[in-house]
Amino acid sequence: MGRKRFDSTSFLSTMGKGKTIIRCLKDQVIFAQGDPADAVFFIQNGRVKLTVVSERGKEAVVALLTKGSFFGEGCLNGDVRRLSTAAPLTQCSVLRIAKEEMVRVLRTEPAFAARFMSYLLERNGRIEEDLVDRLFNSSEKRLARVLLLLAHFGKDQEPEPVLPEISQDMLAKMVGTTRSRVSFFMNKFRKLGFIDYNDTTLEVHNSLLNVVLHD
Repeated sequence: MGRKRFDSTSFLSTMGKGKTIIRCLKDQVIFAQGDPADAVFFIQNGRVKLTVVSERGKEAVVALLTKGSFFGEGCLNGDVRRLSTAAPLTQCSVLRIAKEEMVRVLRTEPAFAARFMSYLLERNGRIEEDLVDRLFNSSEKRLARVLLLLAHFGKDQEPEPVLPEISQDMLAKMVGTTRSRVSFFMNKFRKLGFIDYNDTTLEVHNSLLNVVLHD
C-alpha cells in the first residue's frame, strides 16, 4: 500500500508532534522582538499584528495578518532572534510549529511546500507594493489602501467591510504619518460616505477605492 496522502488543512488545524495550538487574548504577546526564533506560526482564526521598535524606541506596525497567514518564518532563514513582536488584535488561535517539524514537512511534503511558498511569494509582493506606496503616494492614499487591504477588498476572499476595533494610533504607525493626519482623513472619508466608524467598529465601503484610483 502507498503512503497515506498528506492533508495540509488537517496538519494546520490539529496538534501533534512539534505542534501546539495557542489560544491568545487581545494584546497577549506571542513572541517579542529579540526572543529566540525557534518556530513558525499559523493563524487558525483572528488577527495578529507584527510590530518593530527601533533603538530610539519608535514603534512601527509592519504587518496585520489574518486567518490563514504564516508568521515567524524567519527562523527558517537562519534568524536566531525575532526581528519583530507578534501580538493578537483580537482573541485568536494560532498553531505553533517547531522549526524542526516545519523543516521536515517542507522537505517531505511537496504539496505543503508549494502552499507555503505561494504564501511567501504573495506576502513578498505585498511588501514590495507597500514600499512603492510609501515612496510615491500621499498619506491620504496610503491610509485608504491600508483600510481596503484590512477589509480584504481586491483579494480572492470575500471582503470583510466591518473591522474589529483598530486604533488611529495603529493606523498611523502602518501608514507612516501622524495620528492627527489619520484623524483628519478618517473624518474626511466619513463625510464623503467612504467609511463609517465609532468607538468599537470600522466599516469600509468599496467607494473608498475612489481615493486610491484618483490621480
